[in-house]
Amino acid sequence: MISNAVGTERISRITGYQLTGGNFSEVSPNLPQRIAVIGEGNTANQGTMPLVATEVTSAQQAGNLFGFGSPIYNMMRILRPTTSDGVGGIPTIVYPQVEGANVAKEQTITVVGTATVNATHIVKINGRTGVEGDNYSFAVLTGEDQDDIAAKIVDAINNVLGSPVIASAVGGIVTLVSKWKGLTSNEMNATVETDDISAGMTYSNAITVAGSGTPSVSSALTFANEWNTIVVNSYGIEADSVMDELEAYNGKPDPVTPTGRFVGILMKPFIALTGSLRNAGVSTDTIDTVARRNELTIAICPAPGSLGLAMEAAANMAVLFARIEQDTPHLDVAGKSYPDMPTPTGLISMSDYNNRDAYAKAGYTTVDINSGKYEIQDFITTYHPLGEAVPQYRYCRNLMIDFNIKFGYYLLEEINVVDHAIADNDDVVDASNVIKPKQWISILNTYADGLAKRALIAQPSFMQDSLEVGLSTSNPDRLETFFKYKRTGFVRIASTTAEAGFNFGS
Repeated sequence: MISNAVGTERISRITGYQLTGGNFSEVSPNLPQRIAVIGEGNTANQGTMPLVATEVTSAQQAGNLFGFGSPIYNMMRILRPTTSDGVGGIPTIVYPQVEGANVAKEQTITVVGTATVNATHIVKINGRTGVEGDNYSFAVLTGEDQDDIAAKIVDAINNVLGSPVIASAVGGIVTLVSKWKGLTSNEMNATVETDDISAGMTYSNAITVAGSGTPSVSSALTFANEWNTIVVNSYGIEADSVMDELEAYNGKPDPVTPTGRFVGILMKPFIALTGSLRNAGVSTDTIDTVARRNELTIAICPAPGSLGLAMEAAANMAVLFARIEQDTPHLDVAGKSYPDMPTPTGLISMSDYNNRDAYAKAGYTTVDINSGKYEIQDFITTYHPLGEAVPQYRYCRNLMIDFNIKFGYYLLEEINVVDHAIADNDDVVDASNVIKPKQWISILNTYADGLAKRALIAQPSFMQDSLEVGLSTSNPDRLETFFKYKRTGFVRIASTTAEAGFNFGS
């Protein structure tokens, strides 16, 4: 039947027109990226914030729902900044966590002295002198004492809506308390900068309470059929338990018994971006990756020596990686710089190439500092099994190529195979919704050429020659397909040898 706008049982004179949706693209689209953000709301928002997965489209919305300065806000402020497009139209879904019986970090700033001249001082919190255009500066006026200045510090901090801390003062002692509780709050730090004009004032810092406690994220891992391709893990490399939970949920692509989200009937895995601030040397920094050498879920996002938050490093990587994968998945984030991450003033351990090489071999992403920003060198997962010369799942780019190929294959299968009758290759058929094995092979041959044009695979003929399609020998309703493919490489090392000599007369 060419049209069923009018039913075949009708006989009275009539015209009919029916509109249906169609997909006529000859090229499979890139896998749509979808970012899951896992983190806590502020203590003040625990009783009112949503506890279910919530799509958040701006840092403002994140602040209104989960608290300004909260882990969720800190990540969303980088993913969706007011000054640039950030991840653009890529969905960002927040999976909120309750703080439980955790502890918030507390720090004091003790002010001593009486101002001798006018000056401007500024509080620096987590390496930042302000948030979203609001800064922590305050005026020091001649004759003001420590109580006056402490009160000004409190106002300077509390007047910045996105500040990660709440300030209060008793006499000349300012107390800063992180707005949320937990181990991640322990990264909060604050100093007062005088720009070499002390004006007779001194400021000293002390930690009075360490932040502690990490909740389980298992209850939030309810992605079901949604394909969250990237997870931004706010808990960082220090929270082993969270990384364990993410790995268990995501699973592995074992060729015999895949697990988690790699199971064949689901196959919607993710990469969990996890921040790290460590800068203590290769052997110390990579200790966590040894136990994860056979896992491919965690991709460490380093910001060695930074005074920022580890979760901010993960969000910075997500901005870059998500856009690359959305638009040009054949490329990589190598050579790109974090858009918004405080950097240290001195050298980092990864500035040395030999160190970076050791980090990468140990399953640890590498960065260097270039023009005052962290520049990505190798973005990799913790996957580095013993004896596997070229680890299949080392580079995040390669995993996303696999994810893209699965997505394109799925679309073709839904259009051409699923819920179709199976005809023999030699049958003459004019009915609709029928597939022959040779037709499916022809479609996949074209798909292989398309993948090669998009630079996702090399040698499409290799994939085409490997194609096998046939009916099951035990189930007439089962169509089985097998193929191999070769991912394209990416120039990470350029090695050139030039031979030079002298010009002698003849």
